[in-house]
Order: sequence, then structure tokens, then C-alpha cells
Amino acid sequence: MKSTKTSREQITDILYYVLRIVTLFSVVLMFVPAINPARVCGMINKNLSLFSSGIFYGDLVGEMGRAFKKGWIDQSTMQLLYASSLGIILSSVSIAIGGCCSLGNLKGKKMGSLFSAIGAFVEMLCLMGVYIAYTQLLLTEKPKKVEPMFPSGFWLFLLISLVVFVFSVAIMLMLPKMQKGMKFELSASYQLFLMFVPFLALIFVFSYLPLFGWRYAFFDYKVGDTLTMEKFVGFKWFVQLFQNAATVRDIVRVLKNTLAMSGLGIATSWFAMAFAMFLCEMKNIKYRRLVQVFTTIPNFISWVLVYAVAFCIFSTDGFVSSVMVNMGIWDQGANMLMSGEHIWLKMLSWGLWKGLGWSAIIYIAAISGIDQQLYEAATVDGAGRFQRMWHITVPGLVPTFFVLLLMAVANILSNGMEQYYVFENATNTDFIQVLDLYVYKLGIGKGSIPLTTVIGMVKSIISVTLLFAANSVSKMIRGQSIV
Repeated sequence: MKSTKTSREQITDILYYVLRIVTLFSVVLMFVPAINPARVCGMINKNLSLFSSGIFYGDLVGEMGRAFKKGWIDQSTMQLLYASSLGIILSSVSIAIGGCCSLGNLKGKKMGSLFSAIGAFVEMLCLMGVYIAYTQLLLTEKPKKVEPMFPSGFWLFLLISLVVFVFSVAIMLMLPKMQKGMKFELSASYQLFLMFVPFLALIFVFSYLPLFGWRYAFFDYKVGDTLTMEKFVGFKWFVQLFQNAATVRDIVRVLKNTLAMSGLGIATSWFAMAFAMFLCEMKNIKYRRLVQVFTTIPNFISWVLVYAVAFCIFSTDGFVSSVMVNMGIWDQGANMLMSGEHIWLKMLSWGLWKGLGWSAIIYIAAISGIDQQLYEAATVDGAGRFQRMWHITVPGLVPTFFVLLLMAVANILSNGMEQYYVFENATNTDFIQVLDLYVYKLGIGKGSIPLTTVIGMVKSIISVTLLFAANSVSKMIRGQSIV
């Protein structure tokens, strides 16, 4: 009897491993446009994922206005398709909840299997709704105009839902009976893991999934075209990036600006640590909180509003010009925003004003973690305030500073574009245009998607290389690393 029970538990564990892997795939595939089971006709955008199809009805039927007016497609068909897509999404959510519950005790496993089985069954019903919508499109008066097509991801989603349903039912039958009054319990490690999962999903969707767009670097692509092997050009754009003289000049210019501004940012990165130290040394709690609030608020102001403030102060009719003219120092107002002189220092100043208070928060948290007995012992030994800061606070903040410094070095080519985009004008464009702004203008302004993709790929490779290089240097010098 003991061996039979052990064997059953082993089988159940194997089924759980498979079920959780399939559950993970069912959630991830919702965001992959290439296998969208709701794309039942050519008039549906090929870049539309199942998630977008089931959440945004306007995106699903965005290119069907003429088809609705001509009567080629009935709106009830698209409403059925939309409802089915939404049902598949909710079913996948139910399956995901079931997978999370299965990490708990016996009651959690039973609840998880029930959620997964119900979600899989509803998903199969919704897939039948997708198939009905597809058959209705086949019966339209002008199918050539509608371009009905059987969705490539239909069978994959059907297979996933079938596997989840069968495995969930099998697990429910194999689990032992639950004691009456048992409560759902989940270990602390799994609780922390489930709290981390949403952030992990966001990182995957917004950081790793877009890497699929790197394929544009190998095609002769223009906005609105389709990717076919006829347009495959291999490493043509990589070669052009380094062979075209005009492009090389532009890259060198923007790299100089990027490295200069990032270098100034790295050189002044200790400002936030010093500001946090002096902030924590303030004895007046109310005044300290007031200073912290007013230095943190600018971080939440968009760069458009920052430029509006700068325009009100430094434009021709701004505050500074008005004061200088009224005092008789200037004959007429001057627009200091139009000047390209010292533009790197100006951008550094605005960046410090906007981000100093926010950057100090992590150092304030690190200071609160320093053992207070060290300060008490130093005071007894006769150490003054600045001696305590130099010999206790600074060494306590050095590990945090080096971690942030390594991250800043890795992102030396990624200093954003919003700040430079709003402050750019005809007189300072040669000195303010950084790599991200150049890529934006090249891709959005000139439509050179493949070339901008190549630049983005090269930038990512360089950033990863710099991260590991800086990490190796830190390990050799300090004996500590972050990777």
C-alpha cells in the first residue's frame, strides 16, 4: 500500500511539472502575434496578438470599416470573434491562477486543478467560437475581399487546452481526500515568488519579447510591408552602418554627445549619495521632510513640463530677461534656450534638478540599514559629525554606490531621449542629439526601420559587454561583483 501511494505521488508530481510548463506557455502565447488564433482573415492586422484582439475591439476591426459598409463582413461575426478571444484570455488567466494555487497544500492543489480544468474547458468552447466565426467568413458573398484564413495558432491553443484539461482532471482524481475544515496554505518562499511573477511578466513583455523585432535588421523593410524571404538582405544594413560616410559621421557625432553627457552623469553620480548623507544629518525632522519632498517631486514632472518651466524662466520674455532688462543690465531680452553654448552642462543641471532627490532615496534606505551602535561608539570615542560621516556612513554606502555605478556604466549609451528631444532646436542640435534621439529620428522621421534596428542591436551588445567588463573590474579591485 505504501509503494502504491508513493508511485501515485510521483506520477502526480510529473503531471504537475508538465501542467505548469504548459500553463506558462498558454500565458506567454497570448502576446505572440504570429500564432494569434483570432486572426481568421487577412483584414485583421498580422501584428495583432491574442491579448490585443480580446481586449481592444477597435484594433481587431480597425481595418474593416469598408467591409462593414459593403456588407462583406457581418458585425455579429466579429463580435463573436472578439468575445471568443476575450474568453480565451480569461480562460488562460484561470489556468494561470490554478497553476499558482497548485503550489500550496492539498486544498490549494485541489483548487488549482479545478481552476485549470474549468479554464481549459471554457477555452475549448471559445476556440469553437473562433472556428464558427471563421466558417461564417467563408460563407460571405465576396470571400476574396475578406481573405478568410484558418488561424495558424488554433491547433496549438486547442492542444494546450486539451492537455491542461486532461492533466487537471487526472490530478484531481489522483489526489487524496481532503480533511474537513482544511485551510489553504502557501509557504513563504512561494508567496514571495508569486509576488515577483507580475514583475517578471512585465519584464518579459516589455524587455525580452520586443527582441523578436530584431529580425527587421535582416530585411529590406518599409513601414506597412510584410516580411518575406524575397526581401531578406542578410547583413546589408550592418555593412552600410559602417561603410556609408554620412552615417558614420552622424554616428560619431551622436556618440560623442552621448558619451559626454553620460560621462558627466557618472562623474556626478556621487551627488545623490552626498545629498542623502547631509539630508539624514538634518536634526529638524520637519525641515528634512520638506526638503526631501521638494527635491523628489521634480522626478514625477514630465520633461515637457520641465521645458515649459525653463521657457518661462529663460526665454526672451522670461523671468531672467525681464529682470535684467528692467534693471538696465541688458538692452533687450535674450533667449538663453536657443544658445548651443555649454549645452552638456545645461542638460546635466536640468537632470540633476529633476533626479537628485529621487536618486537619493536608495541611499537614504541604505543609511537606515547601518548599525546605529557604530555611531554611538564613534561619538563616545570623540568623533565629530563629519568624522562619523566619513568613517561610518561613507563605507556603509560604498557597496550601494558601486552597484549603481556598474549599472550606470552598462547603460552609458542609453541616456534616454525625452529630455534632449524637448530642449533641441536648430542652434544646439549638433551638440544635444544623443544616440536614442538619433535612432528615434532615423526610424520615425525617415522610416529607416532596418538601420535603426541595427543600431539598437549594436547598442545592446555594447551595453552587455560594458556590464560584464565593469563587473570584472569590480571583482578584481573590490573582490565583489553583481553578476
